[in-house]
Amino acid sequence: MKKIIKLIIILIIPINFSYAKDNLSTVDNLFYIDQMNSHDQNFALYFKTREKAILAKGENSNYINDFPKDLYIYNYRTKESSPLISYEWFPKKAKYFLKEYDFPVFPDDFAYYLLNDNKTLIMISATKNLKANFKFDIFERKLELYPVNGKFEFIISSIAKSCGYNEFKENYKCSFYKPLISSNLIN
Repeated sequence: MKKIIKLIIILIIPINFSYAKDNLSTVDNLFYIDQMNSHDQNFALYFKTREKAILAKGENSNYINDFPKDLYIYNYRTKESSPLISYEWFPKKAKYFLKEYDFPVFPDDFAYYLLNDNKTLIMISATKNLKANFKFDIFERKLELYPVNGKFEFIISSIAKSCGYNEFKENYKCSFYKPLISSNLIN
């Protein structure tokens, strides 16, 4: 009887390990984690950890958000990198739109969807109590509140779908977008 129990345990353990590996690979299929290339491969968006810790008031208590991440853009042609959405300006600008939310908002609190135009980011809040989303123009560096009745139909929290006609003679087409998220959201 003991041999049968040992045999069953030995057979079950490898199945559990292989299942865990499959789950890790599906996370990569659903999200770009910390880095994403543009659709035309001209630039990359990536999260970079700040050098200084930030003391911020949290929803439950005061806390130190040890090292939040800022969103950077890297231009492949010029080989230059610069901050795109940083803590230097983002919380103040977001607060302008979020009058009912009393806590600071960090750039890595959002999932970023890069649209096919390679210049528009849709920022979907990953914070449950924050019920606002943003639209950001990469080249004009302009942040706007994203309307609730926007053109996107969100299937699940990780994939967005946009359907329609791009031109008059074109067929109806749907595009699916995986978001860029910070590894801080997974931890």
